[in-house]
Amino acid sequence: MARISDETRRDNEAAIRHVVDRLLAGEVPAGSKCDVKTLAVQAGVARTGFYPKKNRDGSPRPGPYQHLAEEFERRLGDLRETGVIPDPRAAQIERLKEQVSGLKERLATRDEQIGGLTDFRERALSQIAAQRLEIERLRDALAATSNVRALPNSPRASAPYGSCS
Repeated sequence: MARISDETRRDNEAAIRHVVDRLLAGEVPAGSKCDVKTLAVQAGVARTGFYPKKNRDGSPRPGPYQHLAEEFERRLGDLRETGVIPDPRAAQIERLKEQVSGLKERLATRDEQIGGLTDFRERALSQIAAQRLEIERLRDALAATSNVRALPNSPRASAPYGSCS
């Protein structure tokens, strides 16, 4: 692989820095992410320049633009820590995750309410059935021959047989 000249390297670094500033300002191209791949494509340099290399003897050496990739990742991390997400796609994902979390909480609350109302309905139906059975038992007892008599209703008087005074 051919080595690049110092002038070309300076031009590439300037282009990379310019693209870093644009990406971190939120100017992410449609269909892209705020990452090293987009950085390389937008700056017009090979992505491999952002990663460490190995010498022929196997010892590691930094890539020509690795320091810029590390600076980009550090600045991106700082922005994320302050709550700023320059990538609109990532921001949308975070917003949707929060929305899903809120909806899950609401769903759990509703499920709890429905469970309570179901229990209430079962108790109410049970009480209504018990009251109906009691009414039927009392009617049967009234209809049976016994020493219980029904008192006549008097539409005129408020008390059945006069006042108690």
